[in-house]
Amino acid sequence: MADSDTRWKWGALTARRLVPDHGELTGYLLRGRATPTARQLGEVGIRADRLAEVTCPEFLAALERERPDVVVLALVGGAVQAVLHGVRALWPEPAARPVLVTGYVGVVYEKLADGLLLRHGADLVLANSRHDAERFRAVYEGVGAVADSVTETALPFLADAGPGGSHRSAGAAPSRALRVVFAVQPSVPETRKDRAYLLGRAAGHARLHPDREVLVKLRSRPGEHTTHLEEQPYQRLAERIPGGLPPNCRLAYGNMGEVLDGTDLLVTVSSTAALESLHRGIPTAVLTDLGIREALGNHHFLGSGCLASWDELDSGLLPQPDPSWLAAHGVPGSRPAEADTAAPAAPAPDAADPYAAARARVAELAARPCLPPVDPYYTRTTAPGYLPGILARQHLAPDGTPLPGTLRDTAGESRLRRALRRRLRDAARGAYRHGVQRVAPVIRRLGEL
Repeated sequence: MADSDTRWKWGALTARRLVPDHGELTGYLLRGRATPTARQLGEVGIRADRLAEVTCPEFLAALERERPDVVVLALVGGAVQAVLHGVRALWPEPAARPVLVTGYVGVVYEKLADGLLLRHGADLVLANSRHDAERFRAVYEGVGAVADSVTETALPFLADAGPGGSHRSAGAAPSRALRVVFAVQPSVPETRKDRAYLLGRAAGHARLHPDREVLVKLRSRPGEHTTHLEEQPYQRLAERIPGGLPPNCRLAYGNMGEVLDGTDLLVTVSSTAALESLHRGIPTAVLTDLGIREALGNHHFLGSGCLASWDELDSGLLPQPDPSWLAAHGVPGSRPAEADTAAPAAPAPDAADPYAAARARVAELAARPCLPPVDPYYTRTTAPGYLPGILARQHLAPDGTPLPGTLRDTAGESRLRRALRRRLRDAARGAYRHGVQRVAPVIRRLGEL
């Protein structure tokens, strides 16, 4: 189950790695502001055998009806918590319930404790690196919660990615024109001024180096949403650049893996695309122009050797990463030799197959005739002022059962009525997205007068 295009990518790939011989992959898209469009799903390129858009109560009803073996929850933390409590309400005693798996789509640079505690209660909480696994266990142990659900893996879209860059050393003369890709993010940086600055620097880099191809890799088209809200789309900002973008600089869409093929330099603020790029051996720059700040997420790359400014890139710098940092942060195939002699704090995954331990754990749990009830850290005793609101947002009562009227009986509903409801829902979602990207920025600017 996923609630955005990027989480669908992570969730579907994770499901296939955990259960490689699955009979059927059923996808559920949580209905909300970031529900991916057909175009976004096609761009991700991962298809399910069945796909449906549902609310949380509808998803729980499907779990009770279909009894899947394994469920991957590729959702924001609050939605994960709601499903966990919903599953507990369905199976309050030991039962043959699904194995529940969750984790993070990429770089974890904010809301570490909040996000982790909202995910506590899943059978497996996947960590994308040794660094993350240690942090996750520390959070759970710090509140006295069981931490054995934390399982070290790697980002699922890294394991199959082959080398795609030029593998040149810093300062080496290029044998052909460089392709520079600026991978933008929907919410980082946030302000129009900062986003316009970064886009202007990318365009300036193209003007300074007319022999280079500069691609501004976008996550979504205007009107679409991804994991985070995007109030200032780069497409709109590009329209305001005096004289427009130079001929060798253009906006680009598409699958990130395909865009990275042939890329010689990846530039970003803190996108997970940096890890994909580093895994492929492509020089990768994490921008410092706006500072190194927790709000930007680029502090995650301290010690990586990738921090750089547009001025340095304009001067020809091709950053080179630190191998030890790569090994600690879950980039497969980058573990340094000295790591073999150091005693790890916890068992590390197989370097050739970072999902081996998680796969074995899932198989062992799925083979049991019964699993214990889901036991989240947050309950009406530990978080009485927080949990009810989390559940209510997903149409669940404080005990995890669906709120009255949230499950509609559509068995006898006509095809025309279903189509009408779908069109009304799409229209409402479009109005919301228009309000976020068009109306909200205007109101905010008026408020600043």
